Amino acid sequence: MSLILDTRTLLVSRYSRMPWWAKIAVVFGLSRIVSTTMLLLFAATQPGIAGWVSEHPGLLEYSSLWDGQWYWRIALYGYPSELPLNEDGLVGENAWAFMPVYPFLVRAISVVTFLQWPFVASVLSLGFGLATALLLYRLLLRYITGSQALFAVVLYCLAPVSAMLQVTYAESMGAFLLTLSLWLLVRRNYGWMFPVVAVMALTRPTGLAFALMLGLWWIMRFIRRVADAFDVREMVVTALLGLFTAAMGFAWPAIAWIVTGSMTAYTDTELAWRRSFIGDQHLIPFSPWFQGANWWIGSAWGSVFLVIVVAAAIASFWLPQMRKLGLELRLWCMSYGIYLLAVFFPQSSTFRMLMPLFPALGAISQPTSKVYRWMLVIACIYGQWIWLSIAWYIGFNDWTPP
Repeated sequence: MSLILDTRTLLVSRYSRMPWWAKIAVVFGLSRIVSTTMLLLFAATQPGIAGWVSEHPGLLEYSSLWDGQWYWRIALYGYPSELPLNEDGLVGENAWAFMPVYPFLVRAISVVTFLQWPFVASVLSLGFGLATALLLYRLLLRYITGSQALFAVVLYCLAPVSAMLQVTYAESMGAFLLTLSLWLLVRRNYGWMFPVVAVMALTRPTGLAFALMLGLWWIMRFIRRVADAFDVREMVVTALLGLFTAAMGFAWPAIAWIVTGSMTAYTDTELAWRRSFIGDQHLIPFSPWFQGANWWIGSAWGSVFLVIVVAAAIASFWLPQMRKLGLELRLWCMSYGIYLLAVFFPQSSTFRMLMPLFPALGAISQPTSKVYRWMLVIACIYGQWIWLSIAWYIGFNDWTPP
């Protein structure tokens, strides 16, 4: 027992003396051991399902399921010039729902290195996951202590959906580009933001939410211009940045329109994924969440529950922990929440879609109680298991994509 305690003390002492980047690397590495172990355990019991997955697949195959298959298909064949139609003449699920930067980047690396797509895609996700953890720490360090920022990174790496940091999805790359955009905005390096937000908007659908955030940020900066200097040059540059970001937010739907000849190609494709829940519906802003709440909970209580949840989320912005995070991070969380409420239909991928709210972990991480922190860590690990069992593991007639 004494030997165990001495070893633990030695490890803690050595860890405490590491540079900040090494501490983050250790956290990230340990978290990947946790997630990889869970993926392997689920893979060991995975039945073979024709067209989806083989029986007891290896890690690379199991990391390339669901949307990973779409990205792989895009890397090989690109996007269709004609939209697929179902028996009712409605647009079916197709590749236009997925943005091009991640699959084409993986394809380019695969061609150059002669490595298989699943391996390159997984390694790329891991690389961006580590880069996000490192940059997130530096970003949060502007607002909270080193211990709090480090614990926020721990929560990010162990979150219930943190398998996204290593599977063949674009989420890891999108998270890095988002963190980099926020970092540049906080440091007011506006020139570098133009190329970064352009790539970000074509990696994950966050461009319009970021444009909304920039618009709100510009208004707040203008109101506070006496206390926080906001000269004419900065006003013009940031206004142009906001307009550029909004244009990039609409770029992918515009590209889909040009290639397919259908002005609504992108929205029709996105609507195809919710048709099995609520039938054929037009996209009416802010209606999908009410439709989803009523479908999942029931028409009597669904909307009531949604209103309570939204009210609680709004109230959280007045908590001292959130106010401590600064204007940019709070406005991002607010803007992305508004964006989701406007366009997203809640279903099994909801928790994954909430992933870009990770800057709010800087508020959750602020209490220093060891009991509180260990409870959160345990809850995150248990949440990973639940999320993988519900969303990633494929059962027969599965309808719960992650």
